[in-house]
Amino acid sequence: MTQVDFYVLEDKAPRSRALFACRLTEKAFSLGHRVYVHAGTEGAARELDDLMWTFHERSFLPHCLAGSGEDAPVHIGHGAEPAEGFHLLVNLGVEVPSFFSRFERVAEVVDGDEGQKAKGRERFRFYKDRGYPLETHKL
Repeated sequence: MTQVDFYVLEDKAPRSRALFACRLTEKAFSLGHRVYVHAGTEGAARELDDLMWTFHERSFLPHCLAGSGEDAPVHIGHGAEPAEGFHLLVNLGVEVPSFFSRFERVAEVVDGDEGQKAKGRERFRFYKDRGYPLETHKL
């Protein structure tokens, strides 16, 4: 069964979720995992694609936009179901992606914005009501 981890950030800055997603993805990649980051929208996916090249001056995070035809250990997508072979789903969308249960782990990132927290609570209830193992990390 898919393990779901909620990462709750105190920061309300607009890019805090995206920056944390980059750090989390980098950690998972360093452990040998393939990661699919669900950005929610095409614009958010493109912004995250740019951010992954620049968020840390000493890191290299091989990634691509989903559907680009490239093969990288990290894919960034927004809507379409991802290809097979990914271990971790990092969800930056406001809803639970319909394909989440294909992954061993799901990371839900919630920042300090009240609207984001409310959407995060809805996603938490969704997983809880279906019996998925949940863990919350307050950062």
